[in-house]
Amino acid sequence: MSLTTYHQKRDFKKTSEPKGGKADRGKHVFVIQRHHASRIHYDFRLEVAGVLKSWAVPKGPSLNPNDKRLAMQVEDHPYDYKDFSGEIPRGNYGAGTVYVWDKGAYELVNANGKDFDKTALREINEGNLKLRLKGHKLKGEFALVKMKNKEDNSWLLLKHKDDYAVKEEYNSEDYTPEREKAKGIRYWQQEKSGAGSKKKARPKAKVPTAKKYKPTMATLVDEAFSREGWLFEPKWDGYRAIADVRNGKADLYSRNNISFNKDYVPIVKAVEKIAHSVVLDGEVVVLNSKGVSDFQALQNYKTTGKGKLTYVVFDLLYLNGEDLLQMPLIERKTLLQEVVRQLNDKTVLYSDHVLTDGEKLLKKATGKGWEGIIAKKTDSQYEENRRTMSWLKMKILNQQEAIICGYTAPRGSRKKLGALVLGVLDDKGGLRYIGHCGGGLNGAMINLLYEKLQPLRQRTSVFKEKIKTNMPVTWVKPVLVCQVKFSSWTEGGHLRQPIFLGLREDKPVQEVHQETAKSLHMATTRKAAAPAAKERTLKLNGKEVTLTNQQKIFWPDEKITKGQLIDYYLSVAQYLLPYLKNRPLSLHRFPNGIKGSSFYQKDLDLENTPSWVKTLPHFSTSSNKNVDYLVCNNEATLAYMINLGCIEVNPWLSRIGRLDNPDYLVMDLDPEGIGFKYVVETALCIKDILDHLKIKAWCKTSGASGLHIYVPTGAKYTYETCRLFAEYIARQTHQQLPRTTSIVRAKSQRRKKVYVDYLQNSRGQTIAAPYAVRPRPGAPVATPLLWEEVNDGLNVTDFHMGNTLDRIQAMGDLWQPVQQEKNDLRKVIQQIEKMAQAEME
Repeated sequence: MSLTTYHQKRDFKKTSEPKGGKADRGKHVFVIQRHHASRIHYDFRLEVAGVLKSWAVPKGPSLNPNDKRLAMQVEDHPYDYKDFSGEIPRGNYGAGTVYVWDKGAYELVNANGKDFDKTALREINEGNLKLRLKGHKLKGEFALVKMKNKEDNSWLLLKHKDDYAVKEEYNSEDYTPEREKAKGIRYWQQEKSGAGSKKKARPKAKVPTAKKYKPTMATLVDEAFSREGWLFEPKWDGYRAIADVRNGKADLYSRNNISFNKDYVPIVKAVEKIAHSVVLDGEVVVLNSKGVSDFQALQNYKTTGKGKLTYVVFDLLYLNGEDLLQMPLIERKTLLQEVVRQLNDKTVLYSDHVLTDGEKLLKKATGKGWEGIIAKKTDSQYEENRRTMSWLKMKILNQQEAIICGYTAPRGSRKKLGALVLGVLDDKGGLRYIGHCGGGLNGAMINLLYEKLQPLRQRTSVFKEKIKTNMPVTWVKPVLVCQVKFSSWTEGGHLRQPIFLGLREDKPVQEVHQETAKSLHMATTRKAAAPAAKERTLKLNGKEVTLTNQQKIFWPDEKITKGQLIDYYLSVAQYLLPYLKNRPLSLHRFPNGIKGSSFYQKDLDLENTPSWVKTLPHFSTSSNKNVDYLVCNNEATLAYMINLGCIEVNPWLSRIGRLDNPDYLVMDLDPEGIGFKYVVETALCIKDILDHLKIKAWCKTSGASGLHIYVPTGAKYTYETCRLFAEYIARQTHQQLPRTTSIVRAKSQRRKKVYVDYLQNSRGQTIAAPYAVRPRPGAPVATPLLWEEVNDGLNVTDFHMGNTLDRIQAMGDLWQPVQQEKNDLRKVIQQIEKMAQAEME
């Protein structure tokens, strides 16, 4: 067992924690240590194969079988740690107080005379470890069970029903001596006051308020579907609301952080009766006699107070001190259903779901007059403040949020205003006219709107184009958002037969764009359909680029054409080109699409290449001649290159001027006959190692079957130095994950393992650029990720040519810091050498 991670986290000159220790043969001990760090938790440690396998249990162990204690597996600790107690000094990892809460011997329930260590390691690997503890406080059978569809370090600690089990509430803190509690409190009081520090104590800071959660948003698609691994639930027509309930007080607020506490008092009072600390995600609605949400009735509720006001909840983000965002959705909903059941208040309704059969639910929704349905991946994590592809919405009724930009003069019997002039934001952030709406406006609503619009009046139009209306217009500042339903969109982008539903005080203007359903099946890019002409000429960067065979099918199954591929690359050019600028490119050409033959080309035929295409003559030792590499610095060159049949774009890691010094080193994780979850496990292991070395790294999908991890270097080091560092990280990773990883290049020797390829860090080697399409079914794209997305729910096929631009527009270029970051590898290499020398001593 490796203690590398344990050692990397600690400076043994500053902490008295043990470095090692040798286990007594034939004896297997467990220990539970109460650790009062920044938060109190309990460390549960089992001696296996000479080290202590360790789990952090936030709420502590329990003798009540009904308690399911979350246990997060952490790094192995040395055997001698079983006796460690006292203080970990300030400034060190895990600073705080440690108390040996319980210890003793343990047995494996399923040992049956088999090799103890092998059996224990096998059960840990399988995620189901059954124990019999013989401690002072904990006795009898327990189980450690890995949570399904969760990151690999999330387990549950369970007590089995036996003679030692209890039925009453069990709190580990009740069995901790008061003197030990006092030590922890005293330690952190001194920490806050600055005692023991040479620096002056800072003024006491205000206690921070609870975190404000930002809800996940669903992506609109054009049809319903049925699929394993998905659940389907009603789409409620109301105000999205987060309810934060702690210590018997509730804070109800919108997705835009607008307080609903005074508007919906019955809901606030209802959730305050919840017996737990929770954060709920749901929709404030008014239900009609058939149990269907009615948005106009919700609008009327504010003025009349009439209607069946209900808080329909569909997600649980926080429970009793534990953040649940990383927990799979189906597990969050299970906990949520129990919370609502215990509350037993008709004002709070649990939003139930069906599994797999979304088409059947949509038929039911159509018959009942619902707005639509929502589809969610059962194993998805909660992605705050993002429009995700793990939540999809299918509408039966067309609805659109719109910005009120003015109103027309009334005519006939109508008073004060005739119709609202509506707009949405275009792709550049400007306002685009989408029509005017008079339907759905009654006397009370007209009076309310008129009063709200008077302070916003202005003389000039907010639109660049001239707007035609049937009556004179009073223009207003575009700050109010409303909801309308309509029959369809015209070819000119206007609403047909819009009906006003109500104001959207919960929606910010900045988020109001025309919502167009995306194709559920990957058939076209976001920007363009297949061009009608076989050939076209574009003027880019002052150059005319002739594009040929635009109707040629490059993806036969998906019916994606060469023209659509070029349109995709031009749509993401501003994000892609910074990763190509001044880098030699190796061209991988597919003249007849992904199912035709392909070939590599490094040396351009300059006689048949436009003079404006930049090239780099570079001597190749393998061919013993100068090779003219293509360099792509603009859209014209990009279009020319893709027109050659270059589906993917493969740049060097270094740039012209410093070809021997790459801008980043790359770890390429390539699975060979092994599940993708092990690629994720390997990536997170590498991140953990790099984090401990204080090295920043970024991850992206390869666009094929693996992941790429980039470590920016600022071109300060040679390829050889980068490769040696990458090899060290690869070997450390393999040491921690010997069963599932390999650093051997030969495929025959790495079957059913993840190959950690560090050899990509060589002069002339290339790797797929961020946002590059790969020549594989589904047109997948090498996509930059947030580290939070690298989890068991990650699926590389979710990132493709049809949704990449939408993702970029929603999240921005996640890799912008890669261009500026400069990790100090030499300093780390020196640290590594010191640690290796210390271990030898």
